[in-house]
Amino acid sequence: MHQTLPVDLPGWTHVAGGKVRDIYAPEGAHPLGDVVLIVASDRISAFDHVLATPIPDKGRVLTQLTAWWFEQLAGIVPNHQVSLDVPDAVHGRGMIARRLDMVPVECVARGYLTGSGLAEYRQTGEVCGIRLAPGLVDGSRLAPPIFTPATKAAIGDHDENVSFEVVAASIGQARAAELRDLTLSLYRRAEEIARERGILLADTKFEFGLDPATGEVVLGDEVLTPDSSRFWAAATWAPGGPQPSFDKQCVRDWLAHDSGWDRRSDAPPPPLPDTVVDRTRDRYLDAYERLTGHRLP
Repeated sequence: MHQTLPVDLPGWTHVAGGKVRDIYAPEGAHPLGDVVLIVASDRISAFDHVLATPIPDKGRVLTQLTAWWFEQLAGIVPNHQVSLDVPDAVHGRGMIARRLDMVPVECVARGYLTGSGLAEYRQTGEVCGIRLAPGLVDGSRLAPPIFTPATKAAIGDHDENVSFEVVAASIGQARAAELRDLTLSLYRRAEEIARERGILLADTKFEFGLDPATGEVVLGDEVLTPDSSRFWAAATWAPGGPQPSFDKQCVRDWLAHDSGWDRRSDAPPPPLPDTVVDRTRDRYLDAYERLTGHRLP
C-alpha cells in the first residue's frame, strides 16, 4: 500500500505534517530522551503543490539514504538521528530523532549552475549576491562551490533565494558564518563521495537546528536525497543544457509540457500517469543503489 497519509501509531501523537514528512511526538516521557518520530511518506511535490499521486518506495528511499549519509558525514557535524527502531507501520520510513529548534534558513550549496541559480545569474550575473564569472551556461561547474541560502517557505509558497547578509541579519553574523562553513564542508565531502560512484552532486540543501539543552548545532531533516539534491550522471554531464537527473524532473517535465495543466490557474495538478510514476520510482531507487552500493532493503 502506498504510504501517503499519517497513520495512527501507539505511543505517538501526530503533531505536524509537511509536503512529504509527518512528525510525531511521544505520549509522555520517552526512554531515548527529548525526541520526535519523523516519517517520510510516498507523497511527492512539484511546483509548490503536493500531488495526488504517490511514488511507491519513495519514503523508504528518503529515510534510508538519509541514514546512510549521516554515517558518511558524522565527522563533520552531529546529526539528529537517534534510532531507526520504529513502529512496524512505518518501518523503513521512520527515524527517531533529537528534537531541535530549527534554524529558519535553507542552507544551499551549489557546485554547478542550474535551476533558480541559473535564472538569477542570467538576470544579474550573480547568485545570492555572489558575483560569478561571465559566460557560464546551464550545467557549468562552479569552483569553488558557493553558499546560496534561501528563506524557508510555508507549504504552497516558494523558497526565496537570499544573500548571506540577509541571513546574517536574521540569525547573527557568527551563526550565519558557521552554517555557511558547515554547508560547504558537507557539500565538498558529499560531492567527493558521489563522484567516486559516478554521480555529480550539482546542488543540495541542508537544514540545521539547535539542541534546546546545549545550543549545539545539529544537522537535521533529510540529507542528500533526490528530493533535496540534484544528482547527475558524471558520464553524461555536458554543460550547455539541462542534465538528466536522478530526481523528480520527469514529474516536473510532464506537468509543464504534457499534462495540459496551467500552473497559473487555481486548479490542482492532475494525477500522474503510471509511466511517469514508474520512471520516477526507478530514478529514486537508482540513486539509492548507485550511492550506497546496495539494493533498498
